[in-house]
Amino acid sequence: MANLLVDVGYTALKAAWADGITLGKTFRYQGERTYDFIAGLVKRNRPEIMVICSVSEITEQNIARLRKLCDRLLLIDPVHTEILSELSLPSECLTPDRASSAVACRHLFKGRGCTIFDFGTMMTVDFLDKEGNYEGGNISLGCRTRFKSVNRYSKTLPLLDTPDVFQDMGDSIPSSISSGVVLGMEYEIKGYIERYPENMVIFTGGDANYFAKRMKNSIFVVCNLVLMGLSLIAVRYDDRQ
Repeated sequence: MANLLVDVGYTALKAAWADGITLGKTFRYQGERTYDFIAGLVKRNRPEIMVICSVSEITEQNIARLRKLCDRLLLIDPVHTEILSELSLPSECLTPDRASSAVACRHLFKGRGCTIFDFGTMMTVDFLDKEGNYEGGNISLGCRTRFKSVNRYSKTLPLLDTPDVFQDMGDSIPSSISSGVVLGMEYEIKGYIERYPENMVIFTGGDANYFAKRMKNSIFVVCNLVLMGLSLIAVRYDDRQ
């Protein structure tokens, strides 16, 4: 029987069925009826283990509902942090999605230090040493969030999409915004990479490929890194039973 993995982020939900650590079809949902969507995923197949990773607290009402949808429910949210403690990952520093990415990188790059970038609503960067110990990390605005902030807080500057092509130096208001946002992120990324040049560099999230193409360093782009970490957590839990 397959496991269901669910990552509830700041703006969207991502989910996947998994056979062990092998991910199957993935799903994405952006809306307010998160738990109705999850219920819809299990109408035809009841998961043996359902792992829910959420950046916000899951209410007791929703927990009760989720328990009815699967044989075993694993929760990782700001309140339910037991799994992170067992994995020696500090919940006071790591959001559940970043912790799941760390679990995946420990598995994929065992014995190597890792610098992990996640490009989403926020851009996060986290560091693991060669033994897989969490060293720390930072959170800043994601690419699209930066464009929105320029528009929102200036009140006069336009809202732009992430550009396919941009200039090193803008010669108009729009090109100055595009260059400023994208190059600002590039310099930020390069600074983190240079801090630990011996580390494996992993990009994940919606803008991972966009920025990987602009880096001269060797970059590993790993899609669905968070879901991969959740699959490993499910297998670990299953092995303990």
